[in-house]
Amino acid sequence: MAINHLAPEQTEQFADNIVGFARALRAAGMPVGPGAVIDAMSALQVIDIGNRADVFTTLEAIFVKRHEHALIFSQAFNLFFRASEEWKHMLDSVPLPDEAKKKPKAGSRRVQEAMSQPRMTETPQHQEQDLRLSVSDKEILQKKDFAQMSAAEITEALRAIERMHLPQAELLTRRYLTDPRGLRLDLRRTLRASLRTGGDIIDIHRLGRIEKPAPIVALLDISGSMSEYTRLFLHFLHAIGDARKRVSVFLFGTRLTNVTRALRQRDPDEALASCSASVEDWAGGTRISASLHNFNKLWARRVLSQGAIVLLISDGLEREADSKLSFEMDRLHRSCRRLIWLNPLLRFGGFEAKAQGIKMMLPHVDEFRPVHNLSSIQELITTLSRPLPPHHRSLIRSAA
Repeated sequence: MAINHLAPEQTEQFADNIVGFARALRAAGMPVGPGAVIDAMSALQVIDIGNRADVFTTLEAIFVKRHEHALIFSQAFNLFFRASEEWKHMLDSVPLPDEAKKKPKAGSRRVQEAMSQPRMTETPQHQEQDLRLSVSDKEILQKKDFAQMSAAEITEALRAIERMHLPQAELLTRRYLTDPRGLRLDLRRTLRASLRTGGDIIDIHRLGRIEKPAPIVALLDISGSMSEYTRLFLHFLHAIGDARKRVSVFLFGTRLTNVTRALRQRDPDEALASCSASVEDWAGGTRISASLHNFNKLWARRVLSQGAIVLLISDGLEREADSKLSFEMDRLHRSCRRLIWLNPLLRFGGFEAKAQGIKMMLPHVDEFRPVHNLSSIQELITTLSRPLPPHHRSLIRSAA
């Protein structure tokens, strides 16, 4: 049965369902625009809409532009057909392809939340009231501790992190590129251009330094005491990596694990699921000294060779605090451009560095900052975007 054979009221309901399905896909994180909706309506006019598998394949070919969106689309398609009574009357119970039957390991919660969002049929008054409430909620959410958030508030915090303007601090390199405002004379291009006019007119060409974002290396503590913050920090690091492309992430508890490749997946849920599968000591003990030793020995020269900024995210509660911890921290500090320690314990107003591990680590960091809510993450982004003082660069060179 084609769309052309439907009654006018059924055709209108069919178009509303397509628009609602596209809105659900956008809410789940897929880039679906009005043009794709028009293409979907045109394609559905030439197939049998009574065949559920044909409808699935047609919409998938139009809406799915990336491989990582296939699981999200199949999950949303299945949930939407179950939730919408109108579609059940229009489509037969033809089984979906095998890929659509499989329960996705990542992204299912995000799709379910997208399906539970309000429909387009709501009145503007209800939407305006929800907007007013959301503004006040956001003001509270900015300063609320991650450990005290409910599941719904954590979801909103994750969305807020994805919308943040990520740092793009530029780092001057030793290479030059053509720049009309550059300070260095490009003698070769200047002489070559003067030959065209016989030397009568000389057009001065200049060179300027090439700038590129400074690499970021994150060392994230995933011990039991940090379990309430780990997921949010991983979302933040995934967002930074998606924007900068020069981010290395290491997780440590009782051992060190490199999850840089896992976090490079575009879908955040799939990236975090891949990280969980590759880590064996999740929510266990803490061995900061041993983990830093492995990093300095195996990875420091690979990822810190271009003036990287190191983010050490840990509460500093080391079970084996001794002189080795101070030595490894000093070695890490000398190897990087800037070492920033992010500690959730700073959320307490009367915090004092009484733990032995914290006392040994503090002298070897450039900045000691709290990271427990959205406001602290926004301040961290501002810090990462701030240029490095010239005197600090000379200290780094002399230490190297």
